[in-house]
Amino acid sequence: MIAYFKSNDIIKFMTAKDVIKDLGFYQDEEKAKLLQRFFKTGKGEYGEGDIFIGIVVPSQRIVAKKYKELSLPEIKKLLNSKIHEHRLTALLILTYKFPRADENLKKGLLNFI
Repeated sequence: MIAYFKSNDIIKFMTAKDVIKDLGFYQDEEKAKLLQRFFKTGKGEYGEGDIFIGIVVPSQRIVAKKYKELSLPEIKKLLNSKIHEHRLTALLILTYKFPRADENLKKGLLNFI
């Protein structure tokens, strides 16, 4: 299934860039600094190199629900992002896809990652 937005009779396919743009609305620089300290992202720490942009999980869930029809190749792009919130949102999208999926898609989702 290909996901798209329809607005004023213009069809636009959903992309990872659309998800990233919508997540940007919730971005919080102060929260990002706090999360980077909390998740120990400094040199030699367990989360070394992880980048946060300061989006809380409830906001990521809002975006993920909007994009639950996002294609697997586009989800893969989010999973490959250096940004923590992009990756988590991709995983949330997958969790929203699964219950509504037919058996074929469920198998594909289980083998996706």
